[in-house]
Amino acid sequence: MRRREFFQSGGALIVAFSLLPGALAQEGKKPPLPGSLKDSPLLDSWIRIGADGRVTVFTGKAELGQGIKTALIQLAAEELAVDPGVVAIVTADTATTPNEGYTAGSHSMQDSGTAIRNAAAQAREILIGIAAKRLGTAPGRLQARDGGVGAPDGGLITYGDLVAGEALHVSAQMQSKLTPPGRHAVIGKSTPRVDIPSKVTGGASYVHDLRPPGMAHARVVPPPAEGAKLVSADVAAAGRMPGVLKVVRDGSFLGVIAGREWQAIQAMRALALSAKWEEGKQLPKRDELYSALLGLKTQDTVIHGGATQPAFAGRTVEAEYRKPYQMHGAIGPSCAVARLEGGSVTVWTHSQGVYPLRNALAEMLKLPKESVHCIHLEGSGCYGHNGADDVAADAALLARALPGRPVRVQWMREHEHAGEPYGPAMVTSARASLDSAGRIAAWQYEVWSNTHSTRPGAAGNLAAAQRLATPFTPPPPRAIPQPEGGGDRNAIPLYRIPDARVVHHFIPEMPLRVSALRSLGAYMNVFSIESFMDELAKAAGADPVEFRLRHLEDARARDVIRAAAERFGWSSWRPQPGRGRGFAFARYKNLAAYCAVALAARVDRDSGRVHVERAVAATDSGEAVNPDGIRNQVEGGIVQSLSWTLFESVSFDRRRVTSRDWAGYPILRFPGVPDAVEVVVVDRPGEPFLGTGEAAQGPAAAALANAIADASGARIRELPLGAERVKAALEA
Repeated sequence: MRRREFFQSGGALIVAFSLLPGALAQEGKKPPLPGSLKDSPLLDSWIRIGADGRVTVFTGKAELGQGIKTALIQLAAEELAVDPGVVAIVTADTATTPNEGYTAGSHSMQDSGTAIRNAAAQAREILIGIAAKRLGTAPGRLQARDGGVGAPDGGLITYGDLVAGEALHVSAQMQSKLTPPGRHAVIGKSTPRVDIPSKVTGGASYVHDLRPPGMAHARVVPPPAEGAKLVSADVAAAGRMPGVLKVVRDGSFLGVIAGREWQAIQAMRALALSAKWEEGKQLPKRDELYSALLGLKTQDTVIHGGATQPAFAGRTVEAEYRKPYQMHGAIGPSCAVARLEGGSVTVWTHSQGVYPLRNALAEMLKLPKESVHCIHLEGSGCYGHNGADDVAADAALLARALPGRPVRVQWMREHEHAGEPYGPAMVTSARASLDSAGRIAAWQYEVWSNTHSTRPGAAGNLAAAQRLATPFTPPPPRAIPQPEGGGDRNAIPLYRIPDARVVHHFIPEMPLRVSALRSLGAYMNVFSIESFMDELAKAAGADPVEFRLRHLEDARARDVIRAAAERFGWSSWRPQPGRGRGFAFARYKNLAAYCAVALAARVDRDSGRVHVERAVAATDSGEAVNPDGIRNQVEGGIVQSLSWTLFESVSFDRRRVTSRDWAGYPILRFPGVPDAVEVVVVDRPGEPFLGTGEAAQGPAAAALANAIADASGARIRELPLGAERVKAALEA
């Protein structure tokens, strides 16, 4: 069955396994099983081998363009000693894959990769054991190779001949015999990504491409502003328009279904023109956003240090940094396809959490969760919580109104820009003093932020559910606790500072709806801390790289800093007018991948325009399964960060968001991409996997700010660092 046929079938692949709660496999106080095995401990939750010898891997994580499919295939292929080409993978499907929650926080390799690797290694040893019994020899005399078990006489029993019944229907063990790094044939090799060919050849890659037979098209009419109530709409007139199959109104939820997409768009526009809304809350003045945020009630937590402020003495430096609301800005607007049949709903979605979404949809539709089936398909661009879950709710509600037919909903660009949950605006402050040797003696850092996750799990997290005649109330916003954190992610510096204190001021009230944007608060906190480190280095009369190294004890951190500086040619830099260099470093979440970025940028003093000429990064992600995949992630993270840092800011007036198109929300275009980006992968064979996907964003932003300051002498502390702001700083 071809991939497209599989998805159109509603995911009718039947896999004979069950998922046991992790607690059943962890009676008493045993240490947790590796990775996500602790939650789904049966091997056949993760690995299936068919009679034809083909291997299928199951993961609850979703492919988001980060190349996770390829890396997970490599892990299974290595441990089973098979060619990666015979390994298929099924991702994020509530009917067939383990429940791994959200694909978020750069956890895919750490959680799913670790689980699949250990499951595959244990499966290999089980199959060797079966072969040993069959051959009447010791398992130690046999070896897995070429998709089977090789005998001493050179013969081979294929895995397909060995698997029978429930051979792999066993609980995972605490420790499996992993293939040692010296014998790796697949791990550590740059392998072409399996998700790329269809994307570059126009194949069916995204949920947007899905076209099941009999599919109808639909559009929704969203409120003009968050919280607006629908007073009236000419439903009857829209229902008489050509091709319209159904107009659905439930409270303030308004949508239309038609036979063709253009018919749905025309009817949606007619409905929108006829609709009358009652708008509610007023937004803060845009030029007073940060003072408005600082004026809101906060829940304060000291996440590092003591109850009292550090003892500042000697040379003291302080600064405040600001970040606006930013969009996910997915190139392909959010899209979903849903079908109601026989009392059950199937939803094809690019949600990053199919199981939490299933629970939210079941609650909204008043169905048992077993009657809701969510299948992940890629979306065209997104890291974080954009409109994917909301559009899935739209599709489910409209499919309920037209049983038996798949209903496709795609948001319009203006709906995507004005309706998605944004990355929160933030304010940070830093204060530090230097001792006589030029070292940091005291440090106080504070961050003000809304929540960084309103992802679904409950119906109240879905925009459509909030608009129903009997609405679902959003759960109270919550801070994500340390050590990973949300708004305070990476707020605790990795540097060695004798007297340091960090305070998180969590703001429950949200002027605009916000949620997870790639790296959460780490982007802003690393931008702030690493900009401040340069300011302190200047005050100490020290080289920025040397200043960082003198405050670091972590050997791996020091290694990536040196690797980036050496490859960039930091020590041989020659200053030129209008050209500057910048450096920044962080370990994502202080527990994931290490990343250092050095870059060179030119600043046009007449226009304020900034162009990055060259960026060099070094990253340590633990054991590198697919080095090229790691480079992809770091390169993409740098480019995305430069877009955020140079251009992106949500505009709004007192009533609503006004950034409704790419003119109102500019992003980085091809001419603005760095002339060269280079990534050094510091491989650590045998070390645990460290999440990479969100490691580069903060360092890239700070390195750019530091390069602008070096090129122009102007230190800019408010994002984005656009041409107007840079020019104003130069003229100040």
